[in-house]
Amino acid sequence: MEFTGGGRLEVRITGADVGKRVSVRYVTDSATREKFTDSVGVLTSWDDAVLLITRKSGDSVRIPESALVAGKVVPATPARRRGPSATFPELARATARAWQPVESEALGEWTLRAADGFTRRANSVLPLGDPGLPVADALTHARAWYAARNLPAYVQTATGAEGTQELLCAELDRHGWRREVSAEVRVAALAPIADLDADVSAVRLTRTFDEPWLRRYQRFGEPGPSVRSVLTSGPSVWFASVAGTGEIPAAIGRCVVDGRWAGFMAVEVAPDQRRRGLATSVMTALARRALDEGASAAWLQVETDNDGARALYDGMGFAPHHHYHHYRWVEA
Repeated sequence: MEFTGGGRLEVRITGADVGKRVSVRYVTDSATREKFTDSVGVLTSWDDAVLLITRKSGDSVRIPESALVAGKVVPATPARRRGPSATFPELARATARAWQPVESEALGEWTLRAADGFTRRANSVLPLGDPGLPVADALTHARAWYAARNLPAYVQTATGAEGTQELLCAELDRHGWRREVSAEVRVAALAPIADLDADVSAVRLTRTFDEPWLRRYQRFGEPGPSVRSVLTSGPSVWFASVAGTGEIPAAIGRCVVDGRWAGFMAVEVAPDQRRRGLATSVMTALARRALDEGASAAWLQVETDNDGARALYDGMGFAPHHHYHHYRWVEA
């Protein structure tokens, strides 16, 4: 990481660069001023002689101005070299169409979504643009909207790609919202998944799900109408299952085909059936059906602490595109 200009370290950023991607070097051992750390991310604030930098993962680092020894503005995250190209807004809208709420309301270019509490994705604000009023006022409106439905207030944000929402993340933090969970949105070319050498003979594909499928997936108590509404939403929805030794399937999955995109969700395998290739078989069968419908690119979402799933998706060619986060309003 090169900071020098004319053979010396230089700080070439100011408060006017808030909102830009920067690379900085700062002192972490104030006693000796010999230990340095480098950070790259979006400069989300520079207040009271403290810089706040939000990294690609969504984590933030606070750096006293007095500890800064070098800094510069750097280009946006380079274009990905693996998998299909996609802008953040395109992918965010595709993922939203694949998991639709029961109720929604527009607030400028934000969308308030509710589905009786079934998953954060269907019960959170999707802020893709300008809410049409100051952010603080928009957040107050969102809190009241969710309170009227006896639901916690969540906002879904993204970091780590061009056009993502690092500044909004910092503002949520300042207004008392707290990040509860983070996940990666990953993308891959669809054809290599369909070409995997997987046994798909036992995979059953249907346009809807039955009670046994739901019992393999369901982790939220007794399913109600909202669960069924969310799971069946999307342009072209497919459900996969592999029979088990009892009534409940050994493995399941869901895929939503939407133009060039195929989104994979709800891939679950019975604990005693794992490491037998069933998840790969389910995804391969769904990918082949999506190819038949004209899709060419794949996406999925995986929580950052799910190491087993991330390893599986690495092997299938999925690469991170951006991170998304759910911020919850926490009463003072």
